[in-house]
Amino acid sequence: MKRFPTGIFGRQTLQFFPAPFRAPIHSFAGLVFPWQDESVLLADIKGRGWCIPSGRVEADETSKEAVIREAMEEAGAILKDVQYIGCYHISERDEVRWADCYTSRIDQLVEIGIKEESRGRRFVRIDELPEIYYQWNALTKRVFEHSFDVLLRSEGKPNPDR
Repeated sequence: MKRFPTGIFGRQTLQFFPAPFRAPIHSFAGLVFPWQDESVLLADIKGRGWCIPSGRVEADETSKEAVIREAMEEAGAILKDVQYIGCYHISERDEVRWADCYTSRIDQLVEIGIKEESRGRRFVRIDELPEIYYQWNALTKRVFEHSFDVLLRSEGKPNPDR
């Protein structure tokens, strides 16, 4: 199994476990890395800035359904080929939570329907992310690379950067 560095966000410690690992409990949130060619789609979220679409999993949905919904709400993206790539283990003091991660291609872009969700969207390449991405660190970098590698492998394509 690939090894990923540990990440720190404020008082939270994050670890990433790649698929086929699944969280032992229901994930509270989902994140999606939506790709078009070699660029990823980011949303400008109030309080966070530029980041991938993500959000809480509602009581009546799966984490996959949540990321499909969040991509539409935050970035106006209709996804295709959504694939599970692993999950984050998030710990803070005695609390542990899990967040499922997915990668996908973008089928089409539409108007961002809920303006309160996002201040806009943009495509960026991985090499541009350190300058603009919210809470960029070594763990985030590796998970972005992993999401793109998984997508390319599923399409039978080699990664030109590796």
